[in-house]
Amino acid sequence: MRIRAVHQAELRALQDIERAAGVWFREIGMAEIAEDEPPPVAELARYARSGLAWVAADGEDRPVAYLVAERVDGNLHVEQVTVRPESARRGVGRALLDHAAGRARSEGAAALTLTTFTEVPWNAPYYVRCGFRPLAERELTPGLREIRRAEAAHGLDRWPRCCMRREV
Repeated sequence: MRIRAVHQAELRALQDIERAAGVWFREIGMAEIAEDEPPPVAELARYARSGLAWVAADGEDRPVAYLVAERVDGNLHVEQVTVRPESARRGVGRALLDHAAGRARSEGAAALTLTTFTEVPWNAPYYVRCGFRPLAERELTPGLREIRRAEAAHGLDRWPRCCMRREV
């Protein structure tokens, strides 16, 4: 796998990756998450223009996974990382996270942050294995609090969630 910047022509492919990965959520009884629409092309384009959108591409340079991030409170916040089911469990997601950590470090950020489901095996437990730690409520920055408010408004708090941090 090769990690590179997302090309504008691939934005719909990122949506396809997101939809395909929904199967994992459907299998554990989170159909609402599986059926949630992926980010709109315009939003993905904003990440790409900011230089904070990467894909893991296969040998034919086709995206099989992606990560989009944004700057939040001086850190790089992983907004979404998704791997096609047929490419899962091969270190692709971890490679994207490591790439984002390198970018954060090069920008002088102290950490990567993200929000995730606590009880989904490929979410919080996976991120712990990738070097993240859950944040206590008192550790949340204003930007992370705002992200959590938006997630709650979107209905994501129906399942337990947390913010996590990985020092870079």
